[in-house]
Amino acid sequence: MRSKLFRRRFLQRKFTSSFKLNPKLTRNRIARLLSGIVGLFTAISILPLVSVMSFIFIRGYDKLSLKLLTELPPAAGFDGGGIGNAIMGTITITTIASMLSIPIGVGGGIYIAELIKEGFFTEMIKFGSRVLSGIPSIIYGICIYETVVATRLFFDKSYGAVAGGICLGLIMIPSVFQTTYSASRAVPSEYREIAIGLGGSESATIKNIVLPTALKKITTGITLAISRAAGETAPLVFTALFSPFWPEGLFNPIATMSVLIYNFSSAPYKSQNDLAWAASFVLMMLILVANLFARWIVYLLNRPISPK
Repeated sequence: MRSKLFRRRFLQRKFTSSFKLNPKLTRNRIARLLSGIVGLFTAISILPLVSVMSFIFIRGYDKLSLKLLTELPPAAGFDGGGIGNAIMGTITITTIASMLSIPIGVGGGIYIAELIKEGFFTEMIKFGSRVLSGIPSIIYGICIYETVVATRLFFDKSYGAVAGGICLGLIMIPSVFQTTYSASRAVPSEYREIAIGLGGSESATIKNIVLPTALKKITTGITLAISRAAGETAPLVFTALFSPFWPEGLFNPIATMSVLIYNFSSAPYKSQNDLAWAASFVLMMLILVANLFARWIVYLLNRPISPK
């Protein structure tokens, strides 16, 4: 009995020792070298992001105050003022764009992924979404300018928040659609088969199985699309224009943070340049908060309910 136990321990020790890393082997040296190269290029790829965020933080953080968030921009050459109207305008236009793009993008992605067979129609839709996502945003701005602004489509009004929201919504739709489609297709087919085998209908399977499973990826895609829309400038120049005053309705020119940054960064006055840096910092923080809020919502929805 002791000899068998000793033999088993000896074989186990010999078996595990054969899997220990030997740094002197050529293949292990090459693996460590390649791992170091990958780490170096990863750091190089992240460096621009870190440097840009650090520079914006240094130039914009010291100008952060309550007046900055609640007051109007000053006249040219005057100090003080804030970006309160631009913050309200950005939130307004982004909300309009989200209300337009999220139902269409999520609904279209679920429909193509779950409710229709693969074929020419689905391939055409997927190809069209990829093409639309690659079109420069200024093209969307020109199209909305010609169809909505120049024709005074809404109540004989031209520039306004609605035109800007429609433009940003069209920019967001392809991204939301592709993310929803990919997230839905990534759900294992076994989940659907089990749900249908237990008597669930197709709509109930999508509602209770597919969407909760793919919710994290869908929410991430929506958040990234909103972040991109909040930072667009060229389309809003053609659609929402700019206003130095508080928003005066959805069908009048409205200020946005991206256009304010564009206008004030090239102004010849230091006070306006400082506001541009402060607005850049605030916009970056708003996008960060939106990402964290989306993650928090996903966590609450996926959190298991503990029994009482």
